[in-house]
Amino acid sequence: MSEGILIVAEHLRGELCEITREVVSAGKQLKGKGRLTIALIARDPSAFVAAASLEGVDEIIEVPVNASEFNADIYIEALEAIVRERKPAAVLMGFTAYGMETGPTLAVRAGLGFASDVVSCSMEGGKVLARRRFHGGKVEAELEFRDDAVLLLRICHREFIDPPANELDISTADVIMAIGRGIGERENVQKVEALAERMGVTLAASRPLVDAGWVPKYRQVGQSGTTVKPKLYLALGISGAFQHVAGMKKSEVIVGVNEDPQAPIFNVAHYGAVADLFDVVDELEKLWG
Repeated sequence: MSEGILIVAEHLRGELCEITREVVSAGKQLKGKGRLTIALIARDPSAFVAAASLEGVDEIIEVPVNASEFNADIYIEALEAIVRERKPAAVLMGFTAYGMETGPTLAVRAGLGFASDVVSCSMEGGKVLARRRFHGGKVEAELEFRDDAVLLLRICHREFIDPPANELDISTADVIMAIGRGIGERENVQKVEALAERMGVTLAASRPLVDAGWVPKYRQVGQSGTTVKPKLYLALGISGAFQHVAGMKKSEVIVGVNEDPQAPIFNVAHYGAVADLFDVVDELEKLWG
């Protein structure tokens, strides 16, 4: 029985392509068909794992190959093996040059349905539905696949959404003081926020504090938040989960403060202190009191 959704990641010159994130968003609409899996095909697929660990993704398959960039023959061979083993209900790719070189041939070899120029997909009655464009985008039609299919998805611009005027763009900050679970209580957020204001730096946070409602979304750093590249990133009580690190690892200087000497944050920090974050906060308050 076919189940699960397989997404083929694209990368270029060492960076995960934005189309992969868009395809993952589309794949979430098909979650009723099972797990959402990303196939990372590269010379060193582990280099893209952090960037590909997006919200909603259940599994990442790393496929090492002898090619640093895209090669249609290698991709098709690797994907055909994955499809025959996993038997996904749908294979999703971007409607790109890579996708057009790979998708049709994969569909033929694996005996799958195929649709390109897909603008949306959904589930109905256990079947995959794909809406695609014809005649230069003048006509749209909905296709129903009774069996498995390869879908090439197109990015469609809908609208620009500007943040409210009172929201801060943390991506432009030179110095960021970020807090994580180690903050302990909601009341402590206000204490650190006041310190950040006195110091003239920007307060940010990891996702757990945002999910808890302690910090507004626009202050979140990470894959599902904002990517930042400040001159100094001070991580207080942040463990260093890869979703968070993906959003701040390009900071010029990273200082990690955590009571756990094994915390992953120390793997990316240029300087680290195994300490209670409040001891550090207290010392900073003496300097900026």
